[in-house]
Amino acid sequence: MSEFRHVFRTELTPVSFLERSAYVFPDKTAVIHGARRYTYRELQERVNRLANGLRAAGLARQDRVAFICPNIPAMLEAHYGVPGAGGVLVAINIRLGSDEVDYILRHSGARFLFVDAEFEPAVKPLDLSGLRVIRVDDTGAPGDPYEDFLAQASPAPVPSQLQTEEEMLSINYTSGTTGRPKGVMYGHRGAWINAVAEIIETGMSFDTKYLWTLPMFHCNGWCFTWGVTAVAGTHICLRKVDPARVWELIDTEGVTHYNGAPTVHIGVVNDPKAHELARPVTVTVAGAPPSPTLLTRMKELGFRPVHVYGLTETYGPHTVCAWHEEWNTLPPDEQARLAARQGQGYALFDLVRVVDTDMHDVPRDGQTLGEVIMRGNNAAMGYFKQPDATAEAFRGGWFHSGDIAVWHPDGFIELRDRKKDIIISGGENISTIEVEQAVVKHPAVLECAVVAMPDEKWGERPKAYVTLKPGQHATEQEILEVCRQHIAHFKCPAAIEFGELPKTSTGKVQKFVLREREWKGREKRIN
Repeated sequence: MSEFRHVFRTELTPVSFLERSAYVFPDKTAVIHGARRYTYRELQERVNRLANGLRAAGLARQDRVAFICPNIPAMLEAHYGVPGAGGVLVAINIRLGSDEVDYILRHSGARFLFVDAEFEPAVKPLDLSGLRVIRVDDTGAPGDPYEDFLAQASPAPVPSQLQTEEEMLSINYTSGTTGRPKGVMYGHRGAWINAVAEIIETGMSFDTKYLWTLPMFHCNGWCFTWGVTAVAGTHICLRKVDPARVWELIDTEGVTHYNGAPTVHIGVVNDPKAHELARPVTVTVAGAPPSPTLLTRMKELGFRPVHVYGLTETYGPHTVCAWHEEWNTLPPDEQARLAARQGQGYALFDLVRVVDTDMHDVPRDGQTLGEVIMRGNNAAMGYFKQPDATAEAFRGGWFHSGDIAVWHPDGFIELRDRKKDIIISGGENISTIEVEQAVVKHPAVLECAVVAMPDEKWGERPKAYVTLKPGQHATEQEILEVCRQHIAHFKCPAAIEFGELPKTSTGKVQKFVLREREWKGREKRIN
């Protein structure tokens, strides 16, 4: 019987989403990029040309194809054309330096490199012999090397090169803040499942108009590159996140969804163009725990925040703080506090656990700290060419996140910190997230990051780096007074420094930069 069923089963691949949408809705707008518009028929033709062009240029099955592009049509097309040709997509962070790009190109063994003209300086110093390099001018017109590459290729459908749904689809390199980045391997099956899961959790539909504020190079855009297409939604491309431009597109293009780290949403809700929405806009928040203050402000403007959490190793988001109808009767502050938790696994994924060092579940008391571990259909295939790192991270049949959390009686989890971020002061554990959420309660604070600073008596104490809202003023003492109203005095910052926060291209605050600044020339403690 199993053999009979297998005959009628097709391999899962997210590439199939485009084939279906282009067949059923050929004239529907698939992509908006400034004045450029592509229908699903046109998008499929461009993808076919990319796949045929790669095959004609010598691409073999599982060859790696690197892209260094912002959120433009070429980057979206790569998510279909590269795997459609049988290749493996390596989407590289556009903010990396030459040395980091060189490492990724060499480690992945890429044979092709497509690079946006704006970011070409990063590859200019490199020895690119052995790679076919195609510049992307992002004009959509003849004379653009990428457009010429497409024009010279056939628009005919490319016969599927897929032999099994477990084949590698892409490699996503981690940030590498503690060493060389690791290449996280995604498979066709996992990407298909994750894309469908995003549809379910964010409520996307045929009417979806998705604004690309989240980088497509980051976890393949959390698989929304494929999910939006699966519902025949419209991709609205955006080269650079500009809060004013986000508001303009919400109003003129009818944006229904966008995603980003808390800092992206902070910029949007505090922009001078911010106003109450005429219709709800669903926005997922991830990358760092959002403060209740931010969630409250988003809901006041009419956004529907969906708080999710995950890592590169889980194809992006893995858990969601699923809303409960009974919470609607609670005071706004209590609603925001509950929504700031990380929740539990998506409907299509396994539930997460919080465990001690022996992988035993911690009590569900909302207080006992443990590590978040995950597994399910969206767990990555491991690290490319790094079997030892794979064995360590996925030991015991679970992915070990390195994130510290508590487990609440209702089954939801709540992050307290990364292992390396927990502050141990006089033997007491202090959650930097808890301190940050207290600091941002001051109305003049835009955003905040807390790290450990050396202390002769206590070993280390919290220090807050604070960015104030434009035109606002606050003193260190005023912020401390607000903190003391919400957290124990020993948890309050021992010092506050005002200024801009260092961030990654996805909007995550680079706490390691701040930690290194505080501990320069001193022996760092081990967490």
